[in-house]
Amino acid sequence: MKHLLSIEAMDATSIETILENAGVMKAQRGNSQHQPLAGQTWAMIFTKSSTRTRVSFEVGIRELGGNVMFLNANDLQLGRGEPIQDTARVLGRMVHGAIIRTYAQSDVEDFAEWSGIPTINALTDAEHPCQILTDIFTYQELRGPIAGKVVTYIGDGACNVPRSWIWAAEKLNFKLRIAAPQAHQPSPDLIAKSGGNITVTEDCNEAAEGADLLYTDVWVSMGKETEATRREQDFANYQINETLINRANPDALVMHCLPAYRGKEIDADALEAHAETIFTQAENRLHTQKAILNWLVN
Repeated sequence: MKHLLSIEAMDATSIETILENAGVMKAQRGNSQHQPLAGQTWAMIFTKSSTRTRVSFEVGIRELGGNVMFLNANDLQLGRGEPIQDTARVLGRMVHGAIIRTYAQSDVEDFAEWSGIPTINALTDAEHPCQILTDIFTYQELRGPIAGKVVTYIGDGACNVPRSWIWAAEKLNFKLRIAAPQAHQPSPDLIAKSGGNITVTEDCNEAAEGADLLYTDVWVSMGKETEATRREQDFANYQINETLINRANPDALVMHCLPAYRGKEIDADALEAHAETIFTQAENRLHTQKAILNWLVN
């Protein structure tokens, strides 16, 4: 049985299959009779709030012929302390697949182990695989193969998004530069374990020089709200703006996985100048996640 729990656990062939199929899903949207989820019901279990992830998965499941139920922590006995393995064993007898957005990576992995149904990591504190697959699909849709290119991430280098980028760089053979304050850089052990072509620096200008893709995310991730004041001080100089963009390649893309806080991780002018790319990136969550669902059940 297949799951999508992390980029780390995926092989390059599976990633490439999903990316290729995402293009098919996008091209054929509204004109396809392909419904691999017909007769199935999928559960979405979210303990973290969401706009893009929830809407794209709900629409995608329906477009692939399935039914979907959305469950937050207050809807389940998980919210009252039921072990994840017990919830998994119950749902595994009733639904056909699960999409989980939560804090601990171990919760997603335990659910997959105990439920016996395909399970998707829709975000944990450790990884955000659906987002990074979408980002790579978007880059390749607009600029061609990502292999050999330079991706530069600006901001919190220790959160889930750059962690997934680290594993993707290894699998798909592109260069990844992470510019982050020292206290917010990925661990050297993680970099060494990945085996990818990864550079970590505190210097945004150095990281942006000649880049093919500039990427950022919020400074204060969900669960870090009590650290907001300190984080905003730490990241004050880690912003995508015109000055930084001018150091990248002339045709470099600028991406943000949203929500965006203008004037913090990206300034308003930069976001609006690259809004077409950023909102295409957001739309592509739908097509990529449909490809993920199709890959899981075939």
